[in-house]
Amino acid sequence: MSKIDRRAFLMGSALAVTPMTAFAADDPYAASPWRKITDAQWKKRLDVATYNVLRHEATEMAGTSPLNKEKRRGTFVCAGCALPLFKSDWKFESGTGWPSFYTAIKGAMGKKTDFAIGAPRTEYHCARCLGHQGHVFPDGPPPTGLRYCNNGDALRFVPA
Repeated sequence: MSKIDRRAFLMGSALAVTPMTAFAADDPYAASPWRKITDAQWKKRLDVATYNVLRHEATEMAGTSPLNKEKRRGTFVCAGCALPLFKSDWKFESGTGWPSFYTAIKGAMGKKTDFAIGAPRTEYHCARCLGHQGHVFPDGPPPTGLRYCNNGDALRFVPA
């Protein structure tokens, strides 16, 4: 087998075992106009950093988000479509350099398995516009034991 044939075989095999983001028949956001916005339109709507995170799963540098220091009561919303994602009461200091939460608003997130670093991780994204938010890990505090590690560039804070 030539290099090209092996590469095609491996890529095809990887795609065959990689779970696709499936949308359930009862997905309340399936017909959302936010899902019809083209990449070019997103690029015009968002600043460069937010566009790269939300639309291309980039990650901001740790410790750079002003939201790390946000302590007021309020709601963290998607920077793409303003869907409420997290309540400020659920935020905690994880020591990672990214805003972290131990739970999310019910129905606000979609999830998929991400192999970008070579090992499986759970990526989560806004259920309405599909904007990448971050990854969830099983090393958070009670009561859930989860850590939603979020890119600050993917969020906006709305004070109560």
